[in-house]
Amino acid sequence: MGGETIHALRDISMEVQRGEYVAIMGPSGSGKSTLMNLLGCLDRPTSGRFFLSGEDVSQMDDDALSEVRGARLGFIFQSYNLIQQLTVLENIEVPLFYRGCSETSSRARAQELAVRVGLEHRLDHKPAELSGGQQQRVAIARALANDPLVVLADEPTGNLDSTSGADILQMFSELNRQGCTLIMVTHDTSVGSQAHRTIRLKDGRIESDLRNRRSTPEPQPPTDPRLKAS
Repeated sequence: MGGETIHALRDISMEVQRGEYVAIMGPSGSGKSTLMNLLGCLDRPTSGRFFLSGEDVSQMDDDALSEVRGARLGFIFQSYNLIQQLTVLENIEVPLFYRGCSETSSRARAQELAVRVGLEHRLDHKPAELSGGQQQRVAIARALANDPLVVLADEPTGNLDSTSGADILQMFSELNRQGCTLIMVTHDTSVGSQAHRTIRLKDGRIESDLRNRRSTPEPQPPTDPRLKAS
């Protein structure tokens, strides 16, 4: 407005290794959402570079970024973002449909993931017939459909009661133990403490980047970063 430039992020430099579980925290307006959009290839940085699995994606056009999102990233949202007209199984299949997978392979993969998140008894149910925690489980299964390099979760427990939220965080921990790389935006300290590493933003800058002493992931070779931004 009025020609004023707003710098949502300033001098951000960070690297996430394969298999890490990272929480991004900070007050409203600190730049969390902007950083998540950049890491999720939803936006491009106005300066600097962003490498995903060794490839510079910061200057890709919209079509190329769309391909990267579909092939390498999984997204989990606070509001679930499920398609209300589709069943549990069909919602999980959506990313596979856009990748051009066959109906047979898509159905098999969706069924496998439904079992993995504990919804094998709800395959034909639609979102309105599910609890909030069950809807988020569908969203997690959908995010895993393409076997992504990184799963990005934006306030994944924000709409859930404490019991359902704890269940989802337990599932995240289990996924991470299985090798899934997780980056989660949250304003909730108790949620962020479940991650191995917490990056705190303030006024668009990294205020701190600390390891959680309670648990740390297995060390990964520093020569094979999955995600690097600067």
